[in-house]
Amino acid sequence: MTREITGWHVLGIFIFAFSIIIAVNLTLAVQAVRTFPGLEVKNSYVASQTFDADRDAQVGLNWDVRATLQGNELALFIVQDGQPIAPTVEEATFGRATSVARDQTPDFRFEDGALRATIAGGGGGNWNLRVKLRAENGTLFQQRVIVAVLP
Repeated sequence: MTREITGWHVLGIFIFAFSIIIAVNLTLAVQAVRTFPGLEVKNSYVASQTFDADRDAQVGLNWDVRATLQGNELALFIVQDGQPIAPTVEEATFGRATSVARDQTPDFRFEDGALRATIAGGGGGNWNLRVKLRAENGTLFQQRVIVAVLP
C-alpha cells in the first residue's frame, strides 16, 4: 500500500528537521558561553599601547619556561642562560584551557631547580598555567604555559 506525501507531511518534516538544527545550535551556544573563561584585559586599546615594549622587555629576559604535571605535583621550570632561576610569582592560575570551574592558585616553592606546588586533582587532558612573574630587574613576565602531563 502506497501513501501519498501531502503538503502537511512535507511541512512536518521541514519543522522537525529545523527544530533539531535549532536545538543543537542553542545547546552549543549555551555551552560555549557557560565555559568561556572571560576577558583577558578590560580595555584592549589601552593594553595595546604598551604591548610592543612589554613584549620586547619580556623577550629580553631570555627565559625558557615550561611546566609539567606528574600526579598532583606541578613543576614550573624557568631557565635563564642555562641556570634555573626562581623569580617572584605575582600571580599563578592552574586550570583547564576552556573552563574556569576547576581553576586553582598554586602555592609555589623553589626546590630542585624548579618552582613546585601540590595541586588538587589533575589527570590527563589540556591544562594551562597562567603566570605573572617578576624578574630581579623589575620586568613583568606574563605567559600562558601549556602544561605537559607526565605519567
